[in-house]
Amino acid sequence: MDSFERAKKIRLAIFDVDGVMTDGSLYLADDGQEYKAFNTLDGHGMKMLKRSGVELAIITGRSSQLVALRAINLGVTHIYQGTEDKLSAFLELLEKTGNDPAECAYMGDDVVDLPVMRRCGLAVCVPASPALVKQHAHYVTQFSGGHGAVREICELVMQAQGTFEAQLAPYLT
Repeated sequence: MDSFERAKKIRLAIFDVDGVMTDGSLYLADDGQEYKAFNTLDGHGMKMLKRSGVELAIITGRSSQLVALRAINLGVTHIYQGTEDKLSAFLELLEKTGNDPAECAYMGDDVVDLPVMRRCGLAVCVPASPALVKQHAHYVTQFSGGHGAVREICELVMQAQGTFEAQLAPYLT
């Protein structure tokens, strides 16, 4: 089954943060403050995907108030931070939402994401991912993490589900 067919079934899109929603760089100040740069196009893609009826979630190994604020801004329903065992978070998320793994897309970038990628319906990674991660992905984005990769997968899901044009309509009138 190709990625477009898999995308038709998606009801929950789950994203890693560092390397996916950001370019993977960590900016640390002398006072220990951490900074991240998020792409506004990615963010708007997530908002459109949510409006199209797909729930959003974040599972990330790091913890950051920045990520919590970004999640609120984007309407992310479920957020798991400081999660070393991403599979446990995924299984808890399935139980909470009532989704089947085949109805979930997961976008990661490193080997820590493989346990979830190997169980979800649409496993996505970015071009900078290690070869092993790419081998287990159903789809490798053309755009890099933090530079349009999230928007790319949001649009793929909406196109597969026939909701993309409706999401664009308000901007074309």
